[in-house]
This record gives sequence, C-alpha cells and structure tokens, in this order.
Amino acid sequence: MSKKIVLFTLQTFSTTGGIQKMTRTLGYSLYQIAKASSWKFELWSAYDKPDDLMSPYLPATNFKGFNSNKVTFVLKAINKLVRPDVIILSHINLAIIGLLIKLLNPKCKVWLIAHGIEIWRPLSFIKKRILKNCDKVICVSSYTKQQIIKWHQVNEGICIVVNNAIDPFMPLPATFVKPQKLIDRYQLNGSHPIIFTLTRMASTEKYKGYEQVIKTISKLKDQFPDIKYVLSGKYDELERIRINEMIADHHVADQIILTGFINDTELSEHFLLADLFVLPSKKEGFGIVFIEALACGLPVICGNADGSTDAIRNGELGKAIDPDDLTGLYNGITEYLTTPLIAAKRKQLQEQCLLYFNETDYRNKLQLLLNQ
Repeated sequence: MSKKIVLFTLQTFSTTGGIQKMTRTLGYSLYQIAKASSWKFELWSAYDKPDDLMSPYLPATNFKGFNSNKVTFVLKAINKLVRPDVIILSHINLAIIGLLIKLLNPKCKVWLIAHGIEIWRPLSFIKKRILKNCDKVICVSSYTKQQIIKWHQVNEGICIVVNNAIDPFMPLPATFVKPQKLIDRYQLNGSHPIIFTLTRMASTEKYKGYEQVIKTISKLKDQFPDIKYVLSGKYDELERIRINEMIADHHVADQIILTGFINDTELSEHFLLADLFVLPSKKEGFGIVFIEALACGLPVICGNADGSTDAIRNGELGKAIDPDDLTGLYNGITEYLTTPLIAAKRKQLQEQCLLYFNETDYRNKLQLLLNQ
C-alpha cells in the first residue's frame, strides 16, 4: 500500500550542528525507503532556501524550502491537498504543525523526534499537547527517553529509541596518518600528544565541559610537557573572553589552540590529527560528534550523566566519566595518552563504530516502524 510521508524540519542544509546532521541522515534514509517502496516522500524546511539543498541527500523534487516564511510554511503544511499518511516533526518547536494536521486529518500518524535538552524541561501547553497526541516519539538515546517520561509522563509504549547514525556522506579515513597540512597549520610536531574537542561554545550554555578539560590540561602538562589541546567550534564574543580568561588563569596558553569553526570538509582530518577526543558534557541528547570521532578511529572520553553513554555503547566504545570529577578526567586522559594509539587500534574502533551506527541499519529500523 502506498504511503505519503512528510518530514517537517526547522533548518537542515543551511547550517551545521548535531540536529541538522541527524536530520540530513533521516531525510536521506526516508527518501531511500520511499524510493524502494514506491512511496511518496518530501522534506519541508522552514528556514532553508530551496537552493540550500545538498543534492546527495535527496532530489530537489522532494524538497521544499520556505526561506524563513513561517506563515506560508504552516499554511501549506495544513493544506487539505497535502494529506500525508505519516508526518515526522524533527523538533518539538514544530508542535503546532503536528497538532493542526492531526486535527484536520485524524488518520495521519504523527511522529516526533526527541533530541535532548529542548525536551528535558517544562514545556508550553502546545508542546505538551503534541507529546500526548503523538503516535510515536523517536528518542535518540535511552537517556532522552527516560527524561521525556520523567518530565512529561509520556506513555512509555510510544517512545522508541533509535540512535543516530553516521552521515552516509561523511568522508571516513581508510588510513590513519596525521594530516601534514594541519600539523603545519597549528605548528605541531610528531611528539605532541593531542587532545581534541569540537563543540558549540556559547555564553548561555555552561554544560559542555571544555572548562574541565582546560583545568585538567594545567596538571597534565607536568606529565606530558608537549601536550596540546585543540579546542574547536563556533563561539560568541562573551564566551571567547571567558575561555581566554580561563586559559590565562590556568597558565595553559602554550598548550591550547583555539581554532574557531571547522568546516565539515576538514572534520575527519581533525579527528585524524588527534590522539583522544574529550567532551565531558552534562546535557548531550546523544552526541553525534562522539560517533564521528569513533568512525575516524579516535578514542573518546564523554560524560556519564546524559545521552553520551549511548554513543559509546555504555563503555564498549569509549570511556564515560563524571563531568565534575577532575581527578577522574585526569586519570582517564592519562590512561589513553600512556597507551600508544596505533593504526590497528584506530581501525578496530572505526569498524566497531560502523557496526553499530551505520545508515543501513538506521534505515532498516525506520522501515520497520513505518511498516507498523
């Protein structure tokens, strides 16, 4: 039986972040399912322009970008001519569309993707209503599922855990050699143990944990005099000032390299450059960056207080530590840096990660849910 599926998103192709990456893979997987099943599929984006579409993910005929015209976005979504069988809301902020479509087309199945902190908090009336009226809530981690049930008493039976997957178009290394161009750019040499963090750095968010790494570097430099900490990601001006103050206070200016935003085209190379990825966050819904690091053969230390533990398979693929325990963080980093990271180990990590977080398995899980 033919189905019509519409994935409603806020922003998918015109910016890069964990949710955007997850949504691109979701859109690609749904398009492939629809094509194989002779179903209809469209991805609608409220903020993207039509020409923001990245063509590898789906054809232009399956994409509608509304360029921030929210009124048109909502009106076209509830048009009686659209009449989907399944709609998938990529974010709780799209709740009003789900409620209106459910009101006008009660037979339509409404799914919501639940990521993390956007839903682990008190919600508005409309957002609470969509949680009560959804047919499925797709949770990116077991922790997110637990938090939704705890905060909003959602029926556990509709909450399905489907972990995120590696973007099928992310270039992954076949060999594990540190890229010379980055060694030259950051003025490194072969003796530097390199810790890497990639995250959004915002003055309004104090839960990512890079502060803890900066503090720990001040102690690690005694044991590892050549240690370097490459801290990457977009930051606002207030956070830039705060980070530089911390660097000065802890006397680690020679150890820390602030790169700013890294383009996706150089992401894999930065994972190859490093010996360890560290992000002891407290509020990750899942943490796509962890599986990206692992898929490039880079060991991972994450926090144990959020959805990060799903990304490392509860310790099978990496180490989870208490984000507030500086001694535990110091010991964890020391353990990794005193064990040489050989190419065979990196290859093994990559293979293990791709065994669990590949797009094919992700697509098959979605197919099973749609067939229900």
